[in-house]
Amino acid sequence: MSYPDSENATVVLIVTIILSFVVASSLNVYPLSPSMATLRPMVMIMVLIFWLLFQPRYVGIFTAFTIGIIADLLMDTHLGEQAFAAVVVALFIKITSVYIRQMNTASSWLVASFGLIIFQLNLWMLQMFIQNVFVAQATLSLLMSILSWPLVLFALRKFAR
Repeated sequence: MSYPDSENATVVLIVTIILSFVVASSLNVYPLSPSMATLRPMVMIMVLIFWLLFQPRYVGIFTAFTIGIIADLLMDTHLGEQAFAAVVVALFIKITSVYIRQMNTASSWLVASFGLIIFQLNLWMLQMFIQNVFVAQATLSLLMSILSWPLVLFALRKFAR
Protein backbone atom coordinates (compact mmCIF):
# COMPACT_ATOMS: atom_id res chain seq x y z
CA MET A 1 0.00 0.00 0.00
CA SER A 2 1.44 3.39 -0.95
CA TYR A 3 0.77 6.64 0.76
CA PRO A 4 0.13 9.56 -1.63
CA ASP A 5 1.18 12.16 0.94
CA SER A 6 4.57 10.52 1.45
CA GLU A 7 5.08 10.27 -2.32
CA ASN A 8 4.25 13.96 -2.72
CA ALA A 9 6.59 14.84 0.12
CA THR A 10 9.37 12.87 -1.56
CA VAL A 11 8.82 14.65 -4.87
CA VAL A 12 8.83 18.04 -3.12
CA LEU A 13 12.05 17.14 -1.30
CA ILE A 14 13.80 16.05 -4.49
CA VAL A 15 12.70 19.23 -6.29
CA THR A 16 13.93 21.27 -3.30
CA ILE A 17 17.32 19.52 -3.42
CA ILE A 18 17.66 20.20 -7.15
CA LEU A 19 16.59 23.84 -6.77
CA SER A 20 19.05 24.36 -3.91
CA PHE A 21 21.88 23.14 -6.14
CA VAL A 22 20.72 25.43 -8.96
CA VAL A 23 20.69 28.44 -6.61
CA ALA A 24 24.09 27.42 -5.18
CA SER A 25 25.60 27.12 -8.66
CA SER A 26 24.24 30.57 -9.51
CA LEU A 27 25.84 32.01 -6.39
CA ASN A 28 29.13 30.30 -7.25
CA VAL A 29 29.39 31.97 -10.65
CA TYR A 30 27.79 35.32 -9.85
CA PRO A 31 30.27 38.00 -10.98
CA LEU A 32 32.04 39.81 -8.16
CA SER A 33 34.93 42.23 -8.03
CA PRO A 34 38.34 40.55 -7.75
CA SER A 35 38.73 41.55 -4.11
CA MET A 36 35.28 40.19 -3.21
CA ALA A 37 35.72 37.03 -5.28
CA THR A 38 38.48 35.82 -2.94
CA LEU A 39 35.94 35.94 -0.09
CA ARG A 40 33.25 33.97 -1.96
CA PRO A 41 32.17 30.94 0.08
CA MET A 42 32.10 27.50 -1.55
CA VAL A 43 28.32 27.47 -1.73
CA MET A 44 27.85 24.38 -3.90
CA ILE A 45 29.97 22.23 -1.62
CA MET A 46 28.27 23.68 1.45
CA VAL A 47 24.85 22.76 0.04
CA LEU A 48 26.19 19.32 -0.89
CA ILE A 49 27.46 18.80 2.67
CA PHE A 50 24.11 19.91 4.07
CA TRP A 51 22.16 17.40 2.01
CA LEU A 52 24.71 14.66 2.72
CA LEU A 53 24.22 15.26 6.44
CA PHE A 54 20.46 15.69 6.56
CA GLN A 55 19.15 13.67 3.60
CA PRO A 56 21.65 10.85 3.03
CA ARG A 57 18.89 8.71 1.55
CA TYR A 58 18.61 11.00 -1.49
CA VAL A 59 22.09 12.53 -1.74
CA GLY A 60 25.16 10.32 -1.85
CA ILE A 61 28.43 9.62 -3.59
CA PHE A 62 26.99 9.75 -7.12
CA THR A 63 25.37 13.12 -6.38
CA ALA A 64 28.68 14.39 -5.00
CA PHE A 65 30.46 13.28 -8.16
CA THR A 66 27.81 14.92 -10.36
CA ILE A 67 27.92 18.19 -8.40
CA GLY A 68 31.73 18.11 -8.58
CA ILE A 69 31.67 17.69 -12.37
CA ILE A 70 29.17 20.55 -12.66
CA ALA A 71 31.38 22.70 -10.41
CA ASP A 72 34.40 21.83 -12.59
CA LEU A 73 32.52 22.98 -15.67
CA LEU A 74 31.20 26.15 -14.03
CA MET A 75 34.48 27.16 -12.41
CA ASP A 76 36.63 26.26 -15.43
CA THR A 77 38.91 23.95 -13.46
CA HIS A 78 40.42 20.73 -14.77
CA LEU A 79 37.67 18.20 -15.26
CA GLY A 80 37.55 15.93 -12.25
CA GLU A 81 39.39 18.06 -9.67
CA GLN A 82 36.34 19.24 -7.78
CA ALA A 83 34.53 15.99 -8.53
CA PHE A 84 37.28 13.99 -6.82
CA ALA A 85 37.38 16.37 -3.85
CA ALA A 86 33.56 16.25 -3.55
CA VAL A 87 33.57 12.45 -3.54
CA VAL A 88 36.23 12.39 -0.82
CA VAL A 89 34.11 14.79 1.24
CA ALA A 90 31.02 12.66 0.64
CA LEU A 91 32.88 9.57 1.86
CA PHE A 92 34.04 11.47 4.95
CA ILE A 93 30.49 12.67 5.67
CA LYS A 94 29.04 9.17 5.15
CA ILE A 95 31.58 7.59 7.51
CA THR A 96 31.29 10.35 10.11
CA SER A 97 27.49 10.41 10.11
CA VAL A 98 27.46 6.75 11.16
CA TYR A 99 29.04 7.73 14.48
CA ILE A 100 27.01 10.87 15.16
CA ARG A 101 23.59 9.97 16.51
CA GLN A 102 22.07 13.42 16.99
CA MET A 103 22.93 16.05 14.35
CA ASN A 104 22.50 19.40 16.09
CA THR A 105 23.81 22.77 14.97
CA ALA A 106 27.19 22.47 16.69
CA SER A 107 27.94 18.96 15.49
CA SER A 108 26.83 19.74 11.94
CA TRP A 109 29.03 22.86 11.94
CA LEU A 110 31.99 20.80 13.11
CA VAL A 111 31.44 18.05 10.53
CA ALA A 112 30.81 20.61 7.78
CA SER A 113 33.98 22.50 8.74
CA PHE A 114 36.06 19.33 8.50
CA GLY A 115 34.36 18.51 5.21
CA LEU A 116 35.19 21.95 3.79
CA ILE A 117 38.79 21.67 5.00
CA ILE A 118 39.11 18.22 3.42
CA PHE A 119 37.63 19.57 0.18
CA GLN A 120 40.08 22.48 0.03
CA LEU A 121 43.09 20.33 0.98
CA ASN A 122 42.20 17.90 -1.82
CA LEU A 123 41.92 20.76 -4.30
CA TRP A 124 45.30 22.15 -3.20
CA MET A 125 46.97 18.74 -3.54
CA LEU A 126 45.43 18.10 -6.95
CA GLN A 127 46.38 21.57 -8.19
CA MET A 128 49.95 21.06 -6.97
CA PHE A 129 50.24 17.68 -8.71
CA ILE A 130 48.46 18.60 -11.93
CA GLN A 131 49.29 22.28 -12.46
CA ASN A 132 52.17 22.92 -10.03
CA VAL A 133 50.12 25.83 -8.64
CA PHE A 134 49.17 26.73 -5.09
CA VAL A 135 46.30 29.21 -4.66
CA ALA A 136 46.73 30.63 -1.17
CA GLN A 137 43.75 33.00 -1.59
CA ALA A 138 41.48 29.96 -1.34
CA THR A 139 42.13 30.07 2.41
CA LEU A 140 39.92 33.16 2.65
CA SER A 141 37.15 31.37 0.77
CA LEU A 142 37.53 28.39 3.12
CA LEU A 143 37.26 30.62 6.19
CA MET A 144 34.21 32.39 4.77
CA SER A 145 32.61 29.03 4.02
CA ILE A 146 33.16 27.80 7.56
CA LEU A 147 31.84 31.04 9.04
CA SER A 148 28.79 31.13 6.78
CA TRP A 149 27.78 27.49 7.34
CA PRO A 150 25.02 28.47 9.80
CA LEU A 151 23.37 30.53 7.04
CA VAL A 152 23.12 27.46 4.80
CA LEU A 153 21.98 25.38 7.76
CA PHE A 154 19.19 27.75 8.75
CA ALA A 155 18.12 28.41 5.15
CA LEU A 156 17.75 24.73 4.25
CA ARG A 157 16.96 23.05 7.54
CA LYS A 158 13.21 23.58 7.24
CA PHE A 159 13.26 21.53 4.03
CA ALA A 160 15.25 18.64 5.54
CA ARG A 161 12.54 17.28 7.82
